[in-house]
Amino acid sequence: MELDDAYANAAHIEGADTYPPRWAREAAAFREGLLEQGLADLDVPYGDSPRQRFDLFLPMEKAHGLMVFVHGGYWLRFDKSTWSHLAGGALSRGWAVAMPSYDLCPDVKIADITAQIARAVEVAAGMVGGPIALAGHSAGGHLVARMTVPGVLPDAVAARLSHVMPISPVADLRPLLRTSMAEPLHLDQQSAEAESPVLMQPCKGVPVSVWVGGNERPAFLDQAGWLSQAWGAPCEEVPKRHHFDVIDALADPNSDMVARLLG
Repeated sequence: MELDDAYANAAHIEGADTYPPRWAREAAAFREGLLEQGLADLDVPYGDSPRQRFDLFLPMEKAHGLMVFVHGGYWLRFDKSTWSHLAGGALSRGWAVAMPSYDLCPDVKIADITAQIARAVEVAAGMVGGPIALAGHSAGGHLVARMTVPGVLPDAVAARLSHVMPISPVADLRPLLRTSMAEPLHLDQQSAEAESPVLMQPCKGVPVSVWVGGNERPAFLDQAGWLSQAWGAPCEEVPKRHHFDVIDALADPNSDMVARLLG
């Protein structure tokens, strides 16, 4: 359809097919190391379906707070097991990290996934005290942006939000109506508008920063800019990074991205 290529990332990234296997290897090694130290609680249930589970990674000492990372994949693919290594930056700074899976379209609708992530954040927040930082990539960027909107999270959990970081987010779902994803995502004009953060406003006082790779597709540069403008939030365009490697900085405790996320 008209915008399929505009929202296609892998086709425009050299060696794109090598990224998912590498992510999976690094994630598995990361989890294994933490399990050996007794610092990982895997497959914590937050809902009834098999995919409604999160992994919780813990620092050596009492956690300063909770970071939640929500993965992408256009609400259609991937799960928590691919991204564990991205907890490395926050964990090294003394934060606990929760990484949820969620049910995927077309089995559910995007609104259902939003509700699931809200429940995952609530359950994880009940296990770890202190401030809560949310980061999400691509479709996960959409989902953490939705957590920032009043009424999505319970008030007591929303009051603990210290920073929300949508990375390369899909913040306006209406352009996806002109892609072949519209059908499996159950999108029509009404549902696209109802799940578009650009048409909403965040809770007052919650710091938000939008991040995007400087070498990303124009559609994703636009999406990041639209959310930045709609919410009056800074937009950080990371030079020489594309859609697949812009998130690498989350694994580095000394990166600008982790420093901003955790304050």
